[in-house]
Amino acid sequence: MAKPNVWLSVSDLMTGLMVIFLFVAIAYISRVQKNQSVLTDYVETKNEMHQKLVQEFAADTVKWQMSIGKDLTMKFKNPTVLFATGSYELTPDFKNILDEFLPRYFNILLNDSLSNKIQEIRIEGHTDDVPIPRYDADPYIANAMLSQQRALSVIRYFRSMPSYQTYTPEQQHQLEFWLTANGLSYGKALDSDGRFTLQSGKPIDKTLSRRVEFRIVTTGDEVLENFVKKNSE
Repeated sequence: MAKPNVWLSVSDLMTGLMVIFLFVAIAYISRVQKNQSVLTDYVETKNEMHQKLVQEFAADTVKWQMSIGKDLTMKFKNPTVLFATGSYELTPDFKNILDEFLPRYFNILLNDSLSNKIQEIRIEGHTDDVPIPRYDADPYIANAMLSQQRALSVIRYFRSMPSYQTYTPEQQHQLEFWLTANGLSYGKALDSDGRFTLQSGKPIDKTLSRRVEFRIVTTGDEVLENFVKKNSE
C-alpha cells in the first residue's frame, strides 16, 4: 500500500493560503485607494472653495468685521451692526453689507464648477445667554427663537433684493434647495479667544457669541461622515 504524499498536501494547502492572502491583499489595497480618493476629493473641494471665497472677499473682511474659515464659514462678528439687542430686525448697516455681500457670494456658488458639490448653505444665527422672558421663560429656548428669526430675516431680505429677481427660475429653485435657516441659540457660544465655551470651559463672551454665519456644507461632508462610520464599525 502506497504511503500518502504528505508534502504534496502541505504544498497544496500553502498554495491555497497564498491565493486567499492575495485576494485579501487586493481587496484591502482597493479599499485604501477608494478611501484615499474620498478624502482627497473632500480636501481638494474644501480648499478650492475656500481659496475662491478668500480671493473674492479678502479686501472686505476688515470693513465688514467678517472672517472666512477653512471650514467654508463666513462669520459676521459685530453684533451692533447686525441687529439691535433682543431684535431680529436687520439694522441699516447690516442691510448695506448684505446688499454688497450676498450677490457676490451667491454668484460664486451658482456659477462655479464646484456648485454640484454643494449640499446645503446654512444661515446660522448665534446669540449670547442673556434671558429674554418675552420670548420664553427658558433662556435657551428664548434665544433659539431669536436666533432662528435672525437667520430667517437674512433669507427674507435676500429674497426681497433686486439681485435675487435677476436669477433664473432654475437658479432660484437651486437656492431654495440649498438654503436653510438655523437658530442655534447660545449652544455654540464663544469665549474671549473665539473658541467654543464647551471646549474651553471659559465664560461666554457675549459680544463674540452674537454673530451670523454663512456655512457651506459640501457633498463631501456626507461622504466623509459615512466613510468614518463604515471604518469605525
